[in-house]
Amino acid sequence: MPETVSPSPPATPRPSATVILVRDGREGIEVFLMERSNVGMFGGLHVFPGGKVDGADHAERWEEFANGLDDTRASEVLGMDRGGLAYWVACIRECFEEAGVLLASRDDGELLPLTDPDRRMRFGDWRTRLNAREEGVFEAMCESERLGLATDRIAYVGHWITPVVEPKRFSTRFFVAQAPDRQEALHDGFETVESAWMRPELALERFAKGELNLISPTFKHLESIVGYDSAEALLAAKHAIDPATIQTIQPRLITNDTSKMDEILDVVGRGGQLFDTT
Repeated sequence: MPETVSPSPPATPRPSATVILVRDGREGIEVFLMERSNVGMFGGLHVFPGGKVDGADHAERWEEFANGLDDTRASEVLGMDRGGLAYWVACIRECFEEAGVLLASRDDGELLPLTDPDRRMRFGDWRTRLNAREEGVFEAMCESERLGLATDRIAYVGHWITPVVEPKRFSTRFFVAQAPDRQEALHDGFETVESAWMRPELALERFAKGELNLISPTFKHLESIVGYDSAEALLAAKHAIDPATIQTIQPRLITNDTSKMDEILDVVGRGGQLFDTT
């Protein structure tokens, strides 16, 4: 008899954080989308800024830089025992690395302007060092520039886990934030090759026409920000959400009779806690 091969256990999801950047446009709210390069798992997709939570994002010292949020409260919001603040730190770090937008303030509490040529060049250098994966550079930047991370201006809105059949999996927390008025969002030219601000309604229309390549977490979150009069109203509504009601969604891929893949968005938890299926 042929030897029976046991299926491999699913890959463990890696923690990650993604931020939905919004701003007020002439015709309503606009959202920042980037097109990933054709390299890697998400090649060619249009995405929000985001990435993996690094070990350095868990440093206890981040409580010194976080405006109005400590690890106890952040973990409570995410339904975790500890380590929640690292997701806000990763969200802000990845947003700066990938989009060049820094959600941080100086001593006056206002979001950092990057219009002065010297300051823009200086922070451009910091961004280059971050993208070069220089160890400890994000913390060094915050300390040197006397920055406070704008964790109080970022709303937690979603939790998605990659399907179990995928070889690389992520447990991604989604956030939404209003982009600073005096900063310019721009893709990095390496991991992302194009970027644009557009109304979420237009993004969804282009997705339906096959002009934008989106996966379910992206288009479902685009649907969730349609219909607001302003970025301020959107943020107020998202901050008001009880985090205990936020569902954890894990898509399930199935093959139908025509050998095409369908997707079912299974709700596998709520408030950061997975359902007990035993």
